[in-house]
Amino acid sequence: MPLYEYELCEGECKVCGGRFTLRRPLSAKPLTNCPACKKPVRKIISGFNTPTKLKPLSISDAKKAGFTVLKKVSKGEYERQ
Repeated sequence: MPLYEYELCEGECKVCGGRFTLRRPLSAKPLTNCPACKKPVRKIISGFNTPTKLKPLSISDAKKAGFTVLKKVSKGEYERQ
C-alpha cells in the first residue's frame, strides 16, 4: 500500500499537527477530512528518495550475485563468459 501525505486546508490542529502521512490502498476513496480532527485536508506531493548512482558491477560481482554474463561475439550473437 502506498503512503500518502496530507495537510489541513485551513487552520491548525494539535492532534494531527496540520500535516500527516497515511498508508492507504489504491482502491480507497480520496480522503477529504482528517481522521483525527475532522477538518478538510488536501493531498500533497511528497518528496522521495532515489538510489544513489552506483558503480557498474564487475563481471565477477555479477557472477557472484547469480547473473549470467554474456559477451557479444558478432551482430546478434552472444556467448557466456
